[in-house]
Amino acid sequence: MKVLVTGANGQLGYDVVKELKLRNIEYYGATRNDFDLCDFTGTEKFIIAYHPDVVIHCAAYTAVDKAEDEKELCKAVNVDATENIAKICKKIDAKMMYISTDYVFDGEKDSYYEIDDEPNPINVYGQTKLEGERAVQEILDKYFIVRISWVFGDHGNNFVKTMLRLGKEKKELSVVDDQIGSPTYTADLAKLLVDMIQTDKYGIYHATNEGECSWAEFAEEIFKAAGMEVKVNRITSSEYPTKAKRPKNSMMSKENLIRNGFKTLQSWHKSIIEFVEHK
Repeated sequence: MKVLVTGANGQLGYDVVKELKLRNIEYYGATRNDFDLCDFTGTEKFIIAYHPDVVIHCAAYTAVDKAEDEKELCKAVNVDATENIAKICKKIDAKMMYISTDYVFDGEKDSYYEIDDEPNPINVYGQTKLEGERAVQEILDKYFIVRISWVFGDHGNNFVKTMLRLGKEKKELSVVDDQIGSPTYTADLAKLLVDMIQTDKYGIYHATNEGECSWAEFAEEIFKAAGMEVKVNRITSSEYPTKAKRPKNSMMSKENLIRNGFKTLQSWHKSIIEFVEHK
């Protein structure tokens, strides 16, 4: 099996490449030095030359607030480039894995989002990721769409690293407490993604670490795991306005993972401890 990973320098791509290497699966970790996602001809030339059996498409425009001002660029990367890659996968009969997000939902539901719940994005980033999902579904039969949320890993910037940095500088922090979701540790997720591509159990999946919390609870757990005494003041979203609106509820059901025999990820509490120990 030959696997091409886009966005190999990104937070998730980095750990996916690491996992493929660990399992002795032939892979190529592509970065923007290899091809420009927005250049269809260059992308096609590169992918056809490598001729993978699977493309794990981790590369994306992920600057959620910036996307509100850079709509065209966000669309070019998350929609047009995804559509291009899906067409190339179709041409060479390769499987495609597309990494999506909880932001395809509006967050108004009171319980877990199921894979077939109607998406209704409330920001530009979420809208483009949804359009990317739809392009993959329209073009391919052999696809995995994996929705994740609140991502953190050893490589790249994320909420956990920000909290650890701020916790060294301040004795108390204000963190939003009315948005609920599940953190996703890229080292745990990478194992699942590599398991998944070795099957033909195609479709949409939700994959986050087990359990849920608010951002404030997440922060408290980070400080606890790191042995840092930092007071977390719980505030509302309206007290911490952002350019892009965030869903209040990002909890996603893992039912489809379980139904297809995939192992769910460990609890987010355990993943935080592991992450902090690696630092």
